[in-house]
Amino acid sequence: MALWQQKLGFSYLLILCLATVVSSHNRPFTVPTVTRLTDSFPTVPIDQAFSKAFGASNVQFLSNGSTATLALDKLSGSGLVSQRRYYYGFFSAAIKLPSGLSPGVVVAFYLSNADKFPHNHDEIDIEILGHDKRNDWVIQTNVYANGSVSTGREEKFYFWFDPTQQYHLYSILWNSYHTVFLVDNVPVREFIHSNTNPSIYPSKPMSVYATIWDGSEWATHGGKYPVNYKYAPFVASFAQVKQSGCISDPTAPVSACSKVNPSAQDPVNGPEFTKLSQQQVAAMDWARRKLMFYSYCNDRPRFKVMPPECH
Repeated sequence: MALWQQKLGFSYLLILCLATVVSSHNRPFTVPTVTRLTDSFPTVPIDQAFSKAFGASNVQFLSNGSTATLALDKLSGSGLVSQRRYYYGFFSAAIKLPSGLSPGVVVAFYLSNADKFPHNHDEIDIEILGHDKRNDWVIQTNVYANGSVSTGREEKFYFWFDPTQQYHLYSILWNSYHTVFLVDNVPVREFIHSNTNPSIYPSKPMSVYATIWDGSEWATHGGKYPVNYKYAPFVASFAQVKQSGCISDPTAPVSACSKVNPSAQDPVNGPEFTKLSQQQVAAMDWARRKLMFYSYCNDRPRFKVMPPECH
């Protein structure tokens, strides 16, 4: 991922200390009923909406461009980048993770503008971290703004399912009110704009990325278990991709944009997208109580003064 090398390994060691070894998807869970936000938006053809960002030989478009596979082997990872930049919106992908052991592997679906703002970029991350014999796949969410890569706001969750068996939905809702991370339409995290310092809330147009890469230095158990290429290639499948919101117009002021789908619901200012419903709040509370095992807001050794949104 863009600028991932700058993320401090020390932070991940602290995260590691707070983690517990569990097999969450082997335990029975009654998943809350939630509104399916993903049903509100049309699917886009991946081969038309995205370009190959790196590792082109490891990218394949299948099913008339509706599905893409991204592979990691000893030579290279691979990735896609959206043709358009967005100034807020709803972004989602159905992802099926590599089967078998995958320590050190990172599958990511995220927003970034690091290519355009290398020194003060914004980023909204969903990173899915590979597993070893004792630790399941983990989903990590993160938010950066204005290049604050040394002050990541990570939160980590176990899954309530096996993410390698079938496709599951991973979504980001980003507007000027809040940033919400969802898994199978269940909100797992809400980052509220009004609760933060404006300088740490992403506000510049970003591209959408889908990638798989080698995160041996930190991804699994703080880097204890690197990628074992004996099990390569590691292949992640992406489908049902949705991206709807404001398209950034590079010839106009930064706030100018045009809607992708004028007839669709508005993820930027639509009332159902500016605030979570009571049902969504209850579902998010369930996910955080049952499955979250690390939040930067609880990391006292890391933050001498807790970030303002944690109070």
